[in-house]
Amino acid sequence: MIDDSVYIDTSCKLGRNIVIEKDVKIGSNVNIGHNTVILENTIIGDNVQIGCNNVMGCQPSKNTRIINDVKNQDSLIIKAGSIIGNGVVLYAGTTIGEDVFIGDQASIRENSNIGNSTVIGRSAKIECRTSVGSMCVIQTGAYITADMVLEDNVFIGPEVSTSNDKHMRRSLTPLKGPYLKSGASVGNNATLLPGIVIGKDSVIGAGSVVTKDVPDSTVFIGNPAKEINSIKGRGKK
Repeated sequence: MIDDSVYIDTSCKLGRNIVIEKDVKIGSNVNIGHNTVILENTIIGDNVQIGCNNVMGCQPSKNTRIINDVKNQDSLIIKAGSIIGNGVVLYAGTTIGEDVFIGDQASIRENSNIGNSTVIGRSAKIECRTSVGSMCVIQTGAYITADMVLEDNVFIGPEVSTSNDKHMRRSLTPLKGPYLKSGASVGNNATLLPGIVIGKDSVIGAGSVVTKDVPDSTVFIGNPAKEINSIKGRGKK
């Protein structure tokens, strides 16, 4: 089912059982796989590839315990050259940059921004109001909490867990996820607690639990994570 308001260039390739709602804008040379749903007002740039069984442009909902207003999100925007895998859910109000790769079964919530040439692995979850810079890598199964910032060239290993609520919903204090500065790397299965800052070009070892700020160009490991090394000049040519 394709709404009459939708213009699709003859260069586009469409699979079977596709639903495209009203006021969707689709660029040239776009491929859309079988059983994919593209919801109202979604904007898709040129040369985008979208796999099968996806839902693009979801409007979020809430109950009485959710603090933030989620009504009337803006368009989902997918910029030129991005590749979306199979079984992916992308919410309205989010912008996906150019040449982004999103793996199968990933989910990106509303009001998030994904920078150019970033890779998001299979089954990774990115929650609402989160900013991910350009040239980042977020590997399989990572959980990126709401209200979090990743600057450019950040690496997140498989199954990394992050959190944004110090009080675990026992008070109505504002939520604040970790802030990762450019070039930071976080190893497999590490846990980052709310509000901490991971410094530029720093490294968090696999399985570490980070409970406090990490300075620039340092290595932290353990539970709780502690500094073991300085890596001044890392990343410089």
